[in-house]
Amino acid sequence: MGALNQLRRAINRVALADRNYAFLFEPEPGDEVVSLDCETTGFDPWVDEIVSIAAIRVTHERIHASSAFRALVRPESAIRPASIKVHRLREQDVADARPMQDVLPALLHFIGSRPLVGYWVDFDVRMLDKYLLSMLNIRLPNRRIDVSRLYYDRKYGRAPPGTQIDLRYTSILTDLGLQHHPQHDAFEDALGAAEMYLLLDDMRQRGVTLSREPMRTQDQFALA
Repeated sequence: MGALNQLRRAINRVALADRNYAFLFEPEPGDEVVSLDCETTGFDPWVDEIVSIAAIRVTHERIHASSAFRALVRPESAIRPASIKVHRLREQDVADARPMQDVLPALLHFIGSRPLVGYWVDFDVRMLDKYLLSMLNIRLPNRRIDVSRLYYDRKYGRAPPGTQIDLRYTSILTDLGLQHHPQHDAFEDALGAAEMYLLLDDMRQRGVTLSREPMRTQDQFALA
C-alpha cells in the first residue's frame, strides 16, 4: 500500500463516526477478496443513486456464488428512462426494496476488510462512498483491484507505442475464454469480474502474459 493510501486510511480511521465499524480497518483476511458491482441511475456518484448491488467472496480458486450478497435498492429519486434501458430495473421493480441506508450495514459486514475486485471498481466504490460519508463520516478504506488493470498488465504492459488497446468488459471475457454473462446485472457482472480475477491473478503469479492476438484459455476454478 502506498504512503498516500496509508495516510488516507489513517485519516478515515480517526474520522470513523461509529466504532462498531472498526472492523473495516482490520488486516486483510489472507487470500480473500470480494467481487463487487453496482447498478445505478447514472454515472455521477454525487447525484445518481444505487438501484442494485451484489458482492461475491472469492477465496483461493473458489468463487462463493451461492452465498453472494445481493440486494435491490429503492432510490430516493425517480429512475430515469435512459438508465432503465441499461439495467432494466423499473420503478415497480424496486418499489418494495429497502433504501441504501438500510442495505449498507449488512453489505459492510459482508465485505469486512477484504480487498474489493471489480471492473472499473473505483466507480462502484465512489457510489458507495456517498452513503458511507453520510452514515460513518468515512470513505470505504478497502484496497481495490481492478480487473481491467490486471488485464492491461498481462496483455499490454510491454506493448509498443501506438498499440490499439481494448479494455471492454466483453472483450476481456472473450480473450480469456470465459462465458459471457448478461451485462448490467449486478450479480452477473460481479461474477464475471470474479472469474476474470482468478484467471488474471493466476497468470500474474506465474509470470504469464497474454498474446496480443486473440486467445482463449480454460483454466479451472470452482463455483461454490
